[in-house]
Amino acid sequence: MAQGHKFQDLEETGEALVAFINSSQPEKLRQVKDEHQALFDQHIETKKIVTQILKDVAQTEESVGQRLLDMEEQKKQRENELQSVEEQLRQYTAKSQITDSELQFLQRELESLRNTEHELQTLQNEVDEDTTEVIPSAVYVAQVYYLITKIKWEYDTQPNTLKGVHYGADLATPINIDTSVRTRSDVSDQLWDFVSTEW
Repeated sequence: MAQGHKFQDLEETGEALVAFINSSQPEKLRQVKDEHQALFDQHIETKKIVTQILKDVAQTEESVGQRLLDMEEQKKQRENELQSVEEQLRQYTAKSQITDSELQFLQRELESLRNTEHELQTLQNEVDEDTTEVIPSAVYVAQVYYLITKIKWEYDTQPNTLKGVHYGADLATPINIDTSVRTRSDVSDQLWDFVSTEW
């Protein structure tokens, strides 16, 4: 509306200029010139204002656009961070479940080992009781046999092998008998041959 008014003023000024030329009145010419200059100055000022408004609008649009881009970038970063945290949570949950399973397995193993230890302790106690009764008598019997036969046996020999030494009055005789190729009677006879009949 303002520009239409200005164009109308410009048109009127142009008409007045033509009329002045036709009338050749210098006073009218100065008036038209002053009005034309004022109109021109107003046009220049309006152009400056409009140009500044357009620049401000462009800067505002650019600023808002940049803020929108920044916000979109921040949103993407937050979404990526959220996905990363969710993935870590899934991994920790899986590890926790595995750890729980391993812990239950280890607890069962520990319980089994405790039961086994208890059984071994019970067996050890039984062996200790038997040993207390048997070993002294076995040692006594072995000592009696040695006093009678003068034979000292080796106990870490191969199966079916009798090894030892007979300590006679004058000399020591090694004993090495393979019981798999001889009868028990032959082995017994050979061993009794070492025993002295002199008392």
